[in-house]
Amino acid sequence: MVRKATAGDLPAINAIYEEARQFMRAHGNLSQWVNGYPQQALLEADIEHSELYVMVTHEDVIYGVFMLHFGKDPTYAVIEDGKWLDDSEYATIHRIASDGTHSRVYHEAVEFAKMHCLHLRVDTHADNKPMQQAIRREGFTYCGIIHLENGDPRYAYEWISPVLSSH
Repeated sequence: MVRKATAGDLPAINAIYEEARQFMRAHGNLSQWVNGYPQQALLEADIEHSELYVMVTHEDVIYGVFMLHFGKDPTYAVIEDGKWLDDSEYATIHRIASDGTHSRVYHEAVEFAKMHCLHLRVDTHADNKPMQQAIRREGFTYCGIIHLENGDPRYAYEWISPVLSSH
């Protein structure tokens, strides 16, 4: 089950992000989510804007977290070495992480997002091979390179519902 995160969820969310950082390091991704990213203030803002979601068991134990932003993402305004497939309204999945106890967490997040939006975008670090595989497995198309606010490049992907693309 997916539900909106609350301030009371932050200890579990922070533990999940720490687990995700360790997983990245163990799998050769040494430069993504450094210096404690995502920071507490960012997570609190995501909760305040109703954009942070948690995945929970039937017992309400949190095992995954992601941010889902509806509307334009400023870091997606410019794309290099490619182009977006569609300019219609979209939602963006950011900061997805798992505690490692459940498989296919990205699939669950995408299925949730697809219930609320027919056009999705996502990006990931060049070294995040497991995430790139998960993104492609969910039917996203590689579109090019975007840059974060700090200038760091990210591989950008897009998914468009067949319902939307047939119009």
